[in-house]
Amino acid sequence: MSPSSSSPKPSPNSSSNPPPRGRAASSDRPDRSAAPGRPAAAPDGLPVSRTARYVWYGLLFVLGLLVGTAGALVQAAWLPAGLLLALLAAAGLFYGGLRATGTQIGVAAAGGGWLVAVVLLSFGRPEGDGVFGGGVGELLFLFGGMGIAVMCTTLARLPRPAR
Repeated sequence: MSPSSSSPKPSPNSSSNPPPRGRAASSDRPDRSAAPGRPAAAPDGLPVSRTARYVWYGLLFVLGLLVGTAGALVQAAWLPAGLLLALLAAAGLFYGGLRATGTQIGVAAAGGGWLVAVVLLSFGRPEGDGVFGGGVGELLFLFGGMGIAVMCTTLARLPRPAR
């Protein structure tokens, strides 16, 4: 017998299944077969409780309020550079929310806090005082911040590096 004929050849009717391919074969997915009552594992393998996740979302919402308030004040004070600084701070917060939580809900929590702060500050008082004077800078801050939030929400989540 020759060496090539000694290896068994699969017949066309054999029922051997090829190895799985694509997203279903990914080994970085959390194990869904964990015991009930145990927290689900994060993509890096560390368990994350539901309470901890909600605390992160609440913290991101409060940070969004703070960044929105600071950005509204800074963009009006130093118009060209302040506007850029305020939008960079918002972009850092939104992208940081995506990376910290690993979900788009993190961006939505930060963006929701930012939007609440900006909308509340856009209302004037009965005496006529307000943070926003009604110019191009304020509109660029409002629409630019919302656009950055949408871009960060639709970003693809990168897989975490293997340890």
